[in-house]
Amino acid sequence: MKYGIVGCRGRMGVEVERAFGALGHSLVLTSDLEGVECRERPEVLVDFSSHAALAGTASLCREHRCGLVVGTTALKEEHFSLLRALGTEVPVVQSFNFATGVNVLAMILKDYAPLLSDWDLEISETHHNRKKDAPSGTAILLREAAGRDCPTHSLRLGGVPGDHTVCFGNDGEVLTLTHRALNRSVFALGALRAAEFARTARPGFYSFRDVLKKSVEES
Repeated sequence: MKYGIVGCRGRMGVEVERAFGALGHSLVLTSDLEGVECRERPEVLVDFSSHAALAGTASLCREHRCGLVVGTTALKEEHFSLLRALGTEVPVVQSFNFATGVNVLAMILKDYAPLLSDWDLEISETHHNRKKDAPSGTAILLREAAGRDCPTHSLRLGGVPGDHTVCFGNDGEVLTLTHRALNRSVFALGALRAAEFARTARPGFYSFRDVLKKSVEES
């Protein structure tokens, strides 16, 4: 697969290049604050940079007619509108978290949280002290999957890649669901899975859960 990275010098850009390169995929386009370098037409772009770069990324996708995997956080409605519009032309996979376990947790919440609608619900998340947005996009994703608003707590400590805990409780029981990312490679491997999907998918705006469901259908 021929791919490009937007934000190639960032922490996740480096992880993506390592994960893709280990499987022999070819990095043919790189983009950072210094500009764009393109050797060949990419089949898919991977963007973990900044929402400020998203319009430029969309332009690159249109120029090269390639799919997009975007893991940028702190997106607002204007950014989602841009991605949905791009999805009418090329396949776009967007997620705030490309770890498989987090997305399985979101699916569990969507299916079963309604059974606990009369329980208290709170979400907590912990990330490294350089993360700017709070609550995290993943915490928002989990809250939306649970189907109701709830208190959400954010901690910024050291170099934690990402911990998320969803806690339900009533007078007699407490149910705690936790996902812990042990390193950033899990996000890069998820992005690889999404890129393989976007490489052949029809134009559309997809979530990583769509990617996981498709892999189950094909297994």
